Amino acid sequence: MSKHTHDDDVAFIQALAELLNKNELTELSVMREYGEDDSLEVRVVKQVQVISAAPQPVSYAAAPAASGPAPAAIVASEDPAGHPGAVPSPMVGTVYLSAEPGADPFVTVGSQVKEGQTLLIIEAMKTMNHIAAPRAGTVKRILVENGTPAEYGTPLMIVE
Repeated sequence: MSKHTHDDDVAFIQALAELLNKNELTELSVMREYGEDDSLEVRVVKQVQVISAAPQPVSYAAAPAASGPAPAAIVASEDPAGHPGAVPSPMVGTVYLSAEPGADPFVTVGSQVKEGQTLLIIEAMKTMNHIAAPRAGTVKRILVENGTPAEYGTPLMIVE
């Protein structure tokens, strides 16, 4: 039987988190063997905010040059979380846009979807959870990339 302590494990995990940040990594997975039936498996993941690279049209209203609050209002309206067609993540997990590697994605930008149709999969605790369209409409934006982590409430897509 080994003589490792909980404090040793905490220090090890903190060192991994520092290594993750120092080297600008997004994920690190390590298995530490203590003995025949004694090990520690650690996966440290840094949440990365995905920003759509596609330019979005912005309309500007005519206003005097001295008006200060207008730019802040424009920026706030571009937040996908506040969009009425946003589909939020119902859980924490890893996003998959297709049923298996190499397969066609469930939907693409411009796809017409029906209420209840699968938009993507979120893997959480080795369980594949199908995320369904909350309403019928057109997929306007896909805000996540395949294989990236998602937090609870993170906007995944815009369906209008």
